Amino acid sequence: MSNAFEYFSIGWADPYLFFLTAMGTFAGIYVGAIPGLSVTMAVSILISFTFSWDVNEALALMAGIFMGGVYGGSRTAILLNIPGAPSAMITALDGYPLAKKGEASQAIGLSTVMSFVGGLVGIIVLAVAAPIISEFTLLFAPRDYFLLAVLGLLLVGALSGESLAKGIFCAGLGVILGMIGLDPLTAEERFTFGTLELTGGIPYIAAMIGFFGIAEVFVQLHQIGVEPIRQNPGKIIPSWSLVKKYLPLSFQTSGIGAIIGALPGTGGDIAAMLAYDHAKRVTPNPVTPFGEGAYEGLIAAESSNNAAVGGAYIPMLTLGIPGDAVTAVMIGALFIHGIQPGPLMLTETPHLFWYTVGNLTLANLCVLVFGLTGIRLFSKIVQCPKGILLPVIIVLSVVGTYAIQNSVTDVYWMFGCGILGYFLKTYGYQVAPIILGIILGPLMDVSYRRAAISVKNDMGELLWGMVSNPITLVLVMGIALVLINKLRRRR
Repeated sequence: MSNAFEYFSIGWADPYLFFLTAMGTFAGIYVGAIPGLSVTMAVSILISFTFSWDVNEALALMAGIFMGGVYGGSRTAILLNIPGAPSAMITALDGYPLAKKGEASQAIGLSTVMSFVGGLVGIIVLAVAAPIISEFTLLFAPRDYFLLAVLGLLLVGALSGESLAKGIFCAGLGVILGMIGLDPLTAEERFTFGTLELTGGIPYIAAMIGFFGIAEVFVQLHQIGVEPIRQNPGKIIPSWSLVKKYLPLSFQTSGIGAIIGALPGTGGDIAAMLAYDHAKRVTPNPVTPFGEGAYEGLIAAESSNNAAVGGAYIPMLTLGIPGDAVTAVMIGALFIHGIQPGPLMLTETPHLFWYTVGNLTLANLCVLVFGLTGIRLFSKIVQCPKGILLPVIIVLSVVGTYAIQNSVTDVYWMFGCGILGYFLKTYGYQVAPIILGIILGPLMDVSYRRAAISVKNDMGELLWGMVSNPITLVLVMGIALVLINKLRRRR
């Protein structure tokens, strides 16, 4: 235990490593706040600069950018309704309505504190339960990922607003859009109509920026002469009574985020969706309805997606399997430095495991400090005249979308999704279920087909596996309970 603490404190005791972690977190917050500039992109670029560095220095900088970037996406989600990262999509559902009410500073302050709580829970889960959870997630079969995707699609009811039918329509539209491109198993073209530009599919980040950012710009054009709402930058740090009130919900959703983050191939976006639905179920009578500025929805999203960071490190460090896109890039960085992530890492190089835990803890603390000190400047953004703000949003959206793959086609997709999103919003449709469908549709498709291939298309054996495997049975029961609960609430 003494050795573990010694390894844990390396990044805290060394001024240069401390500086790298802090600067990485600071940079990550602002990279995450710019739509289209992803944390994955930032870490990928860093590898080309840090391959000659000492491994401790490289890991410190990447941990800071990862933790800061996940949090940073909430800034523009709350202020401009443009999620800076996919995991901040759910944050925008209640964060932006709060900003429109003049509570942007309070929303960002509370989300910062709860992001810190979520990050801390994720790190504790990483430190305490890494071997256990890693062995558990290794037992997940393709059918389990299929059921997990189905469970995620059932969240459409939580994102549909007043009309469930419109939400189901949008989710179905998202699933269809997510299927465009090359079949991931056979490489055959689907819904491409012989067009070369469609073979690569629709990047969901470009679609997200279009449906949330560009569509919102078009909607705001109808209110170009409306006086912007004055924010109150004086109330930055939330009161202890407010934090205490929502702390139990934060712990619950943080636990969900850490577990979902530990499942290979998932991430903060799916964690936020599941946590949001959980918050909606355990808060039957919120002071403000969900989707209209409910603090419960904001807290659920921010606690869970930050907790998923610690969870994503679990399969990366103990199994050598990436938890999400960022950890996939980090595995490459570890290989470059001559480190083999996997089951033997905890026994052969325990110092790197505990050093990483210490770095993430320091980065999480930096999120709290930096997050609560830059709110005054960010809150001024929404007070800018719309004639200036809206063109800036369009420029940032175009630059961010182009930067994803250096593709003009992605920019066209962004504007196309923005125009479609504008008309959908005009007629009362919510665009969040579309992004949900784009993300979960391909996962559901591939997982089901892999499950069918594994049993040689024997449906009887596939159905028997649904009730004979404990993990699968729990997921089936979870889906059944969600359906029963939704039907009861609809009645």
